[in-house]
Amino acid sequence: MNLSIAITAMVNHTEASSQPNSSTEQPSVDSQGYWNETLQEAKALAPVYEWSPEIQGVLLSSLNYGSFLALIPTGYVAGIFGAKYVVGFGLFVSSVLTLFLPLAADVGVALLIVFRVIQGIAQVMVLTGQYSIWVKWAPPLERSQLTTIAGSGSMLGTFIVLLAGGLLCQTIGWPYIFYIFGGIGCACCLLWFPLVYNDPGSHPFISTSEKRFIVCSLAQQDCSPGWSLPIKAMIKSLPLWAIIVSYFCEYWLFNIIMAYTPTYISSVLQASPKDSGILSALPFAVGCICIVLGGLLADFLLSRKILRLIIIRKVFTAIGVFFSCMFLVPLPWVRSSQSATIAFLVLSAASSSFCESGALVNFLDIAPRYAGFLKGLLQVFAHIAGAISPTVTGVFISQNSEIGWRNVFLVAAVIDIVGLVFYLIFAQAEVQDWAKEQALTHF
Repeated sequence: MNLSIAITAMVNHTEASSQPNSSTEQPSVDSQGYWNETLQEAKALAPVYEWSPEIQGVLLSSLNYGSFLALIPTGYVAGIFGAKYVVGFGLFVSSVLTLFLPLAADVGVALLIVFRVIQGIAQVMVLTGQYSIWVKWAPPLERSQLTTIAGSGSMLGTFIVLLAGGLLCQTIGWPYIFYIFGGIGCACCLLWFPLVYNDPGSHPFISTSEKRFIVCSLAQQDCSPGWSLPIKAMIKSLPLWAIIVSYFCEYWLFNIIMAYTPTYISSVLQASPKDSGILSALPFAVGCICIVLGGLLADFLLSRKILRLIIIRKVFTAIGVFFSCMFLVPLPWVRSSQSATIAFLVLSAASSSFCESGALVNFLDIAPRYAGFLKGLLQVFAHIAGAISPTVTGVFISQNSEIGWRNVFLVAAVIDIVGLVFYLIFAQAEVQDWAKEQALTHF
Protein backbone atom coordinates (compact mmCIF):
# COMPACT_ATOMS: atom_id res chain seq x y z
CA MET A 1 0.00 0.00 0.00
CA ASN A 2 2.98 2.33 0.40
CA LEU A 3 3.33 2.63 -3.38
CA SER A 4 -0.43 2.95 -3.93
CA ILE A 5 -0.59 6.25 -2.06
CA ALA A 6 2.93 7.44 -2.91
CA ILE A 7 2.38 7.05 -6.65
CA THR A 8 -0.18 9.88 -6.59
CA ALA A 9 2.75 12.21 -5.80
CA MET A 10 5.48 10.32 -7.68
CA VAL A 11 3.94 10.70 -11.14
CA ASN A 12 4.33 13.95 -13.04
CA HIS A 13 1.27 13.70 -15.27
CA THR A 14 -1.61 11.69 -13.84
CA GLU A 15 -4.64 10.30 -15.52
CA ALA A 16 -6.63 13.22 -14.15
CA SER A 17 -5.00 15.60 -16.61
CA SER A 18 -6.99 14.02 -19.42
CA GLN A 19 -10.47 14.00 -17.93
CA PRO A 20 -13.44 13.88 -20.28
CA ASN A 21 -14.87 17.19 -21.43
CA SER A 22 -18.31 16.56 -20.03
CA SER A 23 -19.43 19.50 -17.96
CA THR A 24 -20.90 17.23 -15.31
CA GLU A 25 -17.51 15.62 -14.71
CA GLN A 26 -15.29 18.70 -14.64
CA PRO A 27 -14.38 20.25 -11.29
CA SER A 28 -14.78 23.93 -10.71
CA VAL A 29 -12.03 26.35 -11.68
CA ASP A 30 -11.19 26.94 -8.02
CA SER A 31 -11.03 23.18 -7.38
CA GLN A 32 -8.84 22.66 -10.44
CA GLY A 33 -6.49 25.46 -9.35
CA TYR A 34 -6.20 24.10 -5.81
CA TRP A 35 -5.54 20.60 -7.13
CA ASN A 36 -2.78 21.84 -9.43
CA GLU A 37 -1.27 23.90 -6.63
CA THR A 38 -1.12 20.99 -4.21
CA LEU A 39 0.46 18.78 -6.90
CA GLN A 40 3.15 21.40 -7.46
CA GLU A 41 3.82 21.51 -3.71
CA ALA A 42 4.23 17.73 -3.63
CA LYS A 43 6.55 17.80 -6.63
CA ALA A 44 8.77 20.40 -4.96
CA LEU A 45 9.44 18.09 -2.02
CA ALA A 46 10.61 14.97 -3.89
CA PRO A 47 11.42 13.68 -7.41
CA VAL A 48 8.62 13.04 -9.88
CA TYR A 49 8.62 10.62 -12.81
CA GLU A 50 7.10 10.40 -16.29
CA TRP A 51 5.20 7.14 -15.84
CA SER A 52 2.27 6.37 -18.15
CA PRO A 53 -0.87 4.65 -16.76
CA GLU A 54 0.38 1.38 -18.26
CA ILE A 55 3.70 1.63 -16.39
CA GLN A 56 1.85 2.53 -13.20
CA GLY A 57 -0.29 -0.58 -13.62
CA VAL A 58 2.81 -2.76 -14.05
CA LEU A 59 4.45 -1.21 -10.97
CA LEU A 60 1.36 -1.71 -8.82
CA SER A 61 0.95 -5.33 -9.93
CA SER A 62 4.66 -6.24 -9.86
CA LEU A 63 4.37 -7.17 -6.18
CA ASN A 64 2.63 -10.33 -7.41
CA TYR A 65 4.92 -11.27 -10.31
CA GLY A 66 7.44 -13.37 -8.41
CA SER A 67 5.13 -14.57 -5.68
CA PHE A 68 4.48 -17.88 -7.43
CA LEU A 69 8.08 -18.91 -6.67
CA ALA A 70 7.55 -18.99 -2.93
CA LEU A 71 3.86 -19.66 -2.28
CA ILE A 72 3.56 -23.44 -2.17
CA PRO A 73 7.09 -24.13 -0.84
CA THR A 74 6.56 -21.55 1.93
CA GLY A 75 3.29 -23.09 3.06
CA TYR A 76 4.73 -26.59 2.98
CA VAL A 77 7.98 -25.70 4.77
CA ALA A 78 6.11 -23.67 7.38
CA GLY A 79 3.85 -26.63 8.07
CA ILE A 80 6.82 -28.98 8.52
CA PHE A 81 9.42 -26.88 10.34
CA GLY A 82 7.30 -24.19 12.00
CA ALA A 83 6.12 -20.84 10.78
CA LYS A 84 7.81 -18.57 13.30
CA TYR A 85 11.07 -18.12 11.43
CA VAL A 86 9.48 -18.27 7.97
CA VAL A 87 7.12 -15.40 8.80
CA GLY A 88 9.78 -13.44 10.69
CA PHE A 89 12.30 -13.69 7.87
CA GLY A 90 9.72 -12.59 5.30
CA LEU A 91 8.73 -9.60 7.43
CA PHE A 92 12.36 -8.54 7.82
CA VAL A 93 13.20 -8.79 4.10
CA SER A 94 10.05 -6.92 3.06
CA SER A 95 10.70 -4.15 5.57
CA VAL A 96 14.33 -3.65 4.55
CA LEU A 97 13.41 -3.51 0.85
CA THR A 98 10.77 -0.89 1.64
CA LEU A 99 13.52 1.38 2.92
CA PHE A 100 15.33 1.18 -0.42
CA LEU A 101 12.35 1.67 -2.77
CA PRO A 102 12.93 5.46 -3.16
CA LEU A 103 16.51 4.74 -4.26
CA ALA A 104 15.28 2.10 -6.70
CA ALA A 105 12.74 4.52 -8.18
CA ASP A 106 15.51 7.06 -8.73
CA VAL A 107 17.68 4.51 -10.54
CA GLY A 108 14.89 3.43 -12.88
CA VAL A 109 11.65 1.55 -13.39
CA ALA A 110 13.42 -1.78 -14.01
CA LEU A 111 15.16 -1.81 -10.62
CA LEU A 112 11.96 -0.71 -8.87
CA ILE A 113 10.11 -3.64 -10.43
CA VAL A 114 12.86 -6.05 -9.34
CA PHE A 115 12.68 -4.76 -5.76
CA ARG A 116 8.87 -5.05 -5.79
CA VAL A 117 9.06 -8.63 -7.09
CA ILE A 118 11.45 -9.67 -4.30
CA GLN A 119 9.33 -7.82 -1.78
CA GLY A 120 6.26 -9.70 -2.99
CA ILE A 121 8.02 -13.03 -2.43
CA ALA A 122 8.91 -11.96 1.12
CA GLN A 123 5.35 -10.86 1.85
CA VAL A 124 4.09 -14.24 0.66
CA MET A 125 6.17 -15.85 3.40
CA VAL A 126 4.37 -13.70 5.97
CA LEU A 127 0.89 -14.24 4.60
CA THR A 128 1.17 -17.97 3.98
CA GLY A 129 3.20 -19.00 7.00
CA GLN A 130 0.85 -17.48 9.56
CA TYR A 131 -1.89 -20.00 8.78
CA SER A 132 0.34 -22.85 9.92
CA ILE A 133 0.40 -21.06 13.28
CA TRP A 134 -3.39 -20.64 13.43
CA VAL A 135 -4.00 -24.34 12.82
CA LYS A 136 -2.11 -25.08 16.04
CA TRP A 137 -3.43 -22.15 18.08
CA ALA A 138 -7.07 -21.55 17.05
CA PRO A 139 -9.80 -23.81 18.52
CA PRO A 140 -12.31 -24.80 15.80
CA LEU A 141 -15.22 -22.85 17.34
CA GLU A 142 -13.09 -19.70 17.56
CA ARG A 143 -11.27 -20.05 14.25
CA SER A 144 -13.35 -17.55 12.26
CA GLN A 145 -13.08 -15.00 15.04
CA LEU A 146 -9.32 -15.31 15.54
CA THR A 147 -8.32 -15.46 11.87
CA THR A 148 -10.52 -12.49 10.98
CA ILE A 149 -9.14 -10.44 13.87
CA ALA A 150 -5.65 -11.18 12.57
CA GLY A 151 -6.74 -10.51 9.00
CA SER A 152 -8.22 -7.18 10.01
CA GLY A 153 -4.67 -6.09 10.81
CA SER A 154 -3.93 -5.80 7.09
CA MET A 155 -6.92 -3.50 6.68
CA LEU A 156 -5.88 -1.49 9.73
CA GLY A 157 -2.36 -1.19 8.35
CA THR A 158 -3.74 -0.06 5.00
CA PHE A 159 -5.86 2.56 6.78
CA ILE A 160 -2.85 3.91 8.67
CA VAL A 161 -0.58 3.95 5.60
CA LEU A 162 -3.16 5.80 3.50
CA LEU A 163 -4.07 8.23 6.25
CA ALA A 164 -0.47 9.11 7.09
CA GLY A 165 0.88 8.64 3.57
CA GLY A 166 -1.16 11.40 1.98
CA LEU A 167 -0.08 13.82 4.69
CA LEU A 168 3.58 12.81 4.33
CA CYS A 169 3.43 13.27 0.55
CA GLN A 170 2.23 16.83 0.92
CA THR A 171 4.40 17.90 3.85
CA ILE A 172 7.84 16.23 3.76
CA GLY A 173 7.74 14.20 0.52
CA TRP A 174 6.70 10.74 -0.64
CA PRO A 175 10.07 8.99 0.11
CA TYR A 176 9.34 9.28 3.84
CA ILE A 177 6.36 6.95 3.44
CA PHE A 178 8.83 4.17 2.66
CA TYR A 179 11.40 5.26 5.26
CA ILE A 180 8.90 5.46 8.13
CA PHE A 181 6.87 2.34 7.45
CA GLY A 182 9.93 0.31 6.47
CA GLY A 183 11.47 1.27 9.80
CA ILE A 184 8.31 0.27 11.66
CA GLY A 185 8.42 -3.13 9.93
CA CYS A 186 12.01 -3.67 11.07
CA ALA A 187 11.01 -2.75 14.62
CA CYS A 188 8.17 -5.29 14.50
CA CYS A 189 10.73 -8.00 13.73
CA LEU A 190 12.35 -7.28 17.09
CA LEU A 191 9.02 -8.12 18.75
CA TRP A 192 8.10 -11.07 16.56
CA PHE A 193 11.04 -13.39 17.22
CA PRO A 194 11.03 -13.29 21.06
CA LEU A 195 7.23 -13.25 21.52
CA VAL A 196 5.81 -15.66 18.91
CA TYR A 197 5.84 -19.47 19.21
CA ASN A 198 4.74 -22.16 16.78
CA ASP A 199 2.35 -23.95 19.15
CA PRO A 200 0.99 -23.77 22.72
CA GLY A 201 3.29 -26.57 23.88
CA SER A 202 6.44 -24.56 23.20
CA HIS A 203 5.15 -21.29 24.66
CA PRO A 204 6.82 -20.54 28.04
CA PHE A 205 4.34 -17.94 29.31
CA ILE A 206 0.92 -19.39 28.50
CA SER A 207 -1.15 -20.55 31.48
CA THR A 208 -1.69 -24.26 32.05
CA SER A 209 -5.47 -23.97 31.79
CA GLU A 210 -5.31 -22.11 28.49
CA LYS A 211 -2.79 -24.58 27.08
CA ARG A 212 -5.01 -27.50 28.12
CA PHE A 213 -8.08 -25.87 26.56
CA ILE A 214 -6.39 -25.32 23.19
CA VAL A 215 -4.80 -28.77 23.08
CA CYS A 216 -8.06 -30.52 24.01
CA SER A 217 -10.09 -28.54 21.48
CA LEU A 218 -7.67 -29.59 18.75
CA ALA A 219 -7.32 -33.18 19.92
CA GLN A 220 -9.90 -34.52 17.47
CA GLN A 221 -8.34 -32.66 14.58
CA ASP A 222 -5.32 -34.10 12.81
CA CYS A 223 -3.13 -31.05 12.22
CA SER A 224 0.14 -32.82 11.56
CA PRO A 225 1.00 -32.27 7.90
CA GLY A 226 3.50 -35.06 7.48
CA TRP A 227 5.83 -35.29 4.51
CA SER A 228 3.29 -36.53 1.96
CA LEU A 229 0.50 -34.75 0.11
CA PRO A 230 -2.61 -36.29 -1.53
CA ILE A 231 -1.96 -34.49 -4.81
CA LYS A 232 -4.30 -36.61 -6.97
CA ALA A 233 -7.13 -36.35 -4.47
CA MET A 234 -6.68 -32.59 -4.22
CA ILE A 235 -6.85 -32.22 -8.00
CA LYS A 236 -10.13 -34.15 -8.07
CA SER A 237 -11.65 -32.30 -5.08
CA LEU A 238 -14.49 -29.98 -6.20
CA PRO A 239 -14.78 -28.33 -2.76
CA LEU A 240 -11.11 -27.35 -3.03
CA TRP A 241 -11.63 -26.05 -6.56
CA ALA A 242 -14.59 -24.03 -5.32
CA ILE A 243 -12.27 -22.24 -2.89
CA ILE A 244 -9.55 -21.81 -5.53
CA VAL A 245 -11.95 -20.21 -8.03
CA SER A 246 -13.39 -18.01 -5.30
CA TYR A 247 -9.92 -16.83 -4.30
CA PHE A 248 -9.02 -15.87 -7.86
CA CYS A 249 -12.28 -14.02 -8.50
CA GLU A 250 -12.44 -12.19 -5.18
CA TYR A 251 -8.78 -11.16 -5.28
CA TRP A 252 -9.21 -9.82 -8.82
CA LEU A 253 -11.44 -7.09 -7.42
CA PHE A 254 -9.59 -6.80 -4.11
CA ASN A 255 -6.26 -6.07 -5.82
CA ILE A 256 -7.83 -3.35 -7.95
CA ILE A 257 -9.29 -1.67 -4.86
CA MET A 258 -6.03 -1.97 -2.92
CA ALA A 259 -3.88 -0.64 -5.74
CA TYR A 260 -6.09 1.98 -7.34
CA THR A 261 -8.29 3.56 -4.64
CA PRO A 262 -5.85 6.47 -4.01
CA THR A 263 -5.32 6.95 -7.76
CA TYR A 264 -9.06 6.90 -8.44
CA ILE A 265 -9.78 9.49 -5.75
CA SER A 266 -6.79 11.65 -6.70
CA SER A 267 -7.47 11.66 -10.43
CA VAL A 268 -11.24 11.37 -10.73
CA LEU A 269 -12.17 13.52 -7.74
CA GLN A 270 -9.01 15.65 -8.17
CA ALA A 271 -8.18 15.53 -4.47
CA SER A 272 -4.86 16.70 -3.05
CA PRO A 273 -2.42 13.99 -1.86
CA LYS A 274 -3.43 14.66 1.76
CA ASP A 275 -7.16 14.52 1.04
CA SER A 276 -6.68 11.51 -1.21
CA GLY A 277 -4.98 9.64 1.62
CA ILE A 278 -7.71 10.50 4.12
CA LEU A 279 -10.57 9.63 1.77
CA SER A 280 -8.87 6.43 0.59
CA ALA A 281 -8.36 5.33 4.18
CA LEU A 282 -12.05 5.47 5.12
CA PRO A 283 -13.15 2.29 3.27
CA PHE A 284 -10.30 0.30 4.81
CA ALA A 285 -11.09 1.57 8.32
CA VAL A 286 -14.68 0.41 7.96
CA GLY A 287 -13.52 -2.85 6.38
CA CYS A 288 -11.21 -3.52 9.33
CA ILE A 289 -14.10 -3.18 11.78
CA CYS A 290 -16.49 -5.27 9.68
CA ILE A 291 -13.96 -8.10 9.29
CA VAL A 292 -13.82 -8.47 13.08
CA LEU A 293 -17.60 -8.18 13.46
CA GLY A 294 -18.10 -10.73 10.67
CA GLY A 295 -15.82 -13.22 12.41
CA LEU A 296 -17.64 -12.74 15.73
CA LEU A 297 -21.01 -13.20 14.04
CA ALA A 298 -19.88 -16.34 12.20
CA ASP A 299 -18.60 -17.96 15.40
CA PHE A 300 -21.76 -16.92 17.26
CA LEU A 301 -24.00 -18.55 14.66
CA LEU A 302 -21.85 -21.70 14.73
CA SER A 303 -21.45 -22.02 18.51
CA ARG A 304 -25.20 -21.50 19.09
CA LYS A 305 -25.93 -24.01 16.30
CA ILE A 306 -28.16 -21.48 14.55
CA LEU A 307 -26.63 -22.30 11.17
CA ARG A 308 -24.46 -25.14 9.93
CA LEU A 309 -20.87 -24.27 9.07
CA ILE A 310 -21.31 -24.68 5.31
CA ILE A 311 -24.37 -22.40 5.36
CA ILE A 312 -22.35 -19.76 7.23
CA ARG A 313 -19.51 -19.95 4.71
CA LYS A 314 -21.84 -19.67 1.71
CA VAL A 315 -24.08 -16.92 3.11
CA PHE A 316 -21.16 -14.76 4.20
CA THR A 317 -19.46 -15.21 0.81
CA ALA A 318 -22.66 -14.33 -1.05
CA ILE A 319 -23.19 -11.19 1.03
CA GLY A 320 -19.58 -10.12 0.54
CA VAL A 321 -19.49 -10.63 -3.22
CA PHE A 322 -22.97 -9.47 -4.23
CA PHE A 323 -23.15 -6.26 -2.22
CA SER A 324 -19.56 -5.21 -2.88
CA CYS A 325 -20.21 -5.48 -6.63
CA MET A 326 -23.54 -3.70 -6.28
CA PHE A 327 -21.83 -0.66 -4.76
CA LEU A 328 -18.76 -0.62 -7.05
CA VAL A 329 -20.40 -0.91 -10.47
CA PRO A 330 -22.26 2.46 -10.19
CA LEU A 331 -19.10 4.38 -9.20
CA PRO A 332 -18.37 5.86 -12.67
CA TRP A 333 -21.90 7.26 -12.79
CA VAL A 334 -21.57 9.13 -9.46
CA ARG A 335 -18.05 10.47 -10.03
CA SER A 336 -19.32 14.07 -10.03
CA SER A 337 -20.26 13.66 -6.34
CA GLN A 338 -17.42 13.20 -3.87
CA SER A 339 -19.72 12.18 -1.02
CA ALA A 340 -21.54 9.56 -3.12
CA THR A 341 -18.23 8.13 -4.40
CA ILE A 342 -16.78 7.74 -0.90
CA ALA A 343 -20.05 6.33 0.46
CA PHE A 344 -20.13 3.66 -2.24
CA LEU A 345 -16.47 2.75 -1.62
CA VAL A 346 -17.11 2.47 2.13
CA LEU A 347 -20.23 0.32 1.67
CA SER A 348 -18.38 -1.93 -0.78
CA ALA A 349 -15.51 -2.43 1.68
CA ALA A 350 -17.94 -3.18 4.51
CA SER A 351 -19.72 -5.78 2.38
CA SER A 352 -16.62 -7.51 0.99
CA SER A 353 -15.22 -7.99 4.50
CA PHE A 354 -17.77 -10.77 5.07
CA CYS A 355 -15.85 -12.96 2.61
CA GLU A 356 -13.11 -13.25 5.25
CA SER A 357 -15.50 -15.45 7.26
CA GLY A 358 -16.69 -17.23 4.14
CA ALA A 359 -14.75 -18.73 1.25
CA LEU A 360 -11.42 -17.18 2.22
CA VAL A 361 -11.16 -19.23 5.43
CA ASN A 362 -12.96 -22.34 4.15
CA PHE A 363 -9.72 -24.23 3.46
CA LEU A 364 -9.18 -24.54 7.23
CA ASP A 365 -12.47 -26.46 7.43
CA ILE A 366 -11.87 -29.01 4.68
CA ALA A 367 -8.18 -29.81 5.31
CA PRO A 368 -6.73 -28.33 8.53
CA ARG A 369 -3.69 -30.62 8.46
CA TYR A 370 -2.60 -29.14 5.12
CA ALA A 371 -3.43 -25.53 6.03
CA GLY A 372 0.02 -24.14 5.26
CA PHE A 373 0.27 -25.88 1.89
CA LEU A 374 -3.28 -25.01 0.86
CA LYS A 375 -2.89 -21.38 1.82
CA GLY A 376 0.18 -21.26 -0.38
CA LEU A 377 -1.72 -22.93 -3.22
CA LEU A 378 -4.65 -20.54 -2.87
CA GLN A 379 -2.38 -17.53 -2.80
CA VAL A 380 -0.91 -18.66 -6.12
CA PHE A 381 -4.29 -17.98 -7.70
CA ALA A 382 -4.78 -14.83 -5.65
CA HIS A 383 -1.43 -13.51 -6.88
CA ILE A 384 -2.21 -14.48 -10.47
CA ALA A 385 -5.26 -12.26 -10.15
CA GLY A 386 -3.10 -9.60 -8.50
CA ALA A 387 -0.56 -9.74 -11.32
CA ILE A 388 -3.22 -9.37 -14.01
CA SER A 389 -5.95 -7.08 -12.68
CA PRO A 390 -3.94 -3.90 -11.90
CA THR A 391 -2.13 -4.22 -15.25
CA VAL A 392 -5.44 -4.59 -17.09
CA THR A 393 -6.80 -1.62 -15.15
CA GLY A 394 -3.86 0.52 -16.28
CA VAL A 395 -4.53 -0.42 -19.90
CA PHE A 396 -8.24 0.37 -19.61
CA ILE A 397 -7.82 3.83 -18.07
CA SER A 398 -4.98 4.79 -20.42
CA GLN A 399 -7.31 4.50 -23.41
CA ASN A 400 -10.28 6.48 -22.10
CA SER A 401 -10.74 7.61 -18.52
CA GLU A 402 -14.52 7.55 -18.20
CA ILE A 403 -15.18 4.41 -20.23
CA GLY A 404 -12.03 2.79 -18.85
CA TRP A 405 -13.08 2.98 -15.20
CA ARG A 406 -16.56 1.80 -16.19
CA ASN A 407 -15.09 -1.29 -17.87
CA VAL A 408 -12.76 -1.94 -14.94
CA PHE A 409 -15.62 -2.23 -12.44
CA LEU A 410 -17.96 -4.10 -14.78
CA VAL A 411 -15.37 -6.75 -15.68
CA ALA A 412 -14.40 -7.17 -12.02
CA ALA A 413 -18.05 -7.57 -11.00
CA VAL A 414 -18.70 -10.21 -13.65
CA ILE A 415 -15.62 -12.20 -12.60
CA ASP A 416 -16.61 -11.95 -8.92
CA ILE A 417 -20.19 -13.13 -9.55
CA VAL A 418 -19.02 -16.09 -11.66
CA GLY A 419 -16.73 -17.14 -8.82
CA LEU A 420 -19.59 -16.83 -6.33
CA VAL A 421 -21.88 -19.08 -8.37
CA PHE A 422 -19.19 -21.76 -8.67
CA TYR A 423 -18.52 -21.58 -4.93
CA LEU A 424 -22.19 -21.83 -3.95
CA ILE A 425 -22.59 -24.96 -6.08
CA PHE A 426 -19.52 -26.96 -5.05
CA ALA A 427 -18.33 -25.70 -1.65
CA GLN A 428 -18.31 -27.93 1.45
CA ALA A 429 -17.18 -27.45 5.05
CA GLU A 430 -16.51 -31.03 6.21
CA VAL A 431 -12.98 -32.37 6.50
CA GLN A 432 -12.34 -34.17 3.23
CA ASP A 433 -11.39 -37.84 3.15
CA TRP A 434 -8.02 -37.06 1.58
CA ALA A 435 -7.21 -34.82 4.57
CA LYS A 436 -7.97 -37.45 7.22
CA GLU A 437 -5.13 -39.89 6.63
CA GLN A 438 -1.58 -40.02 5.36
CA ALA A 439 -1.41 -39.76 1.59
CA LEU A 440 0.29 -42.27 -0.66
CA THR A 441 1.18 -39.71 -3.32
CA HIS A 442 4.36 -37.91 -2.43
CA PHE A 443 5.07 -34.30 -3.18
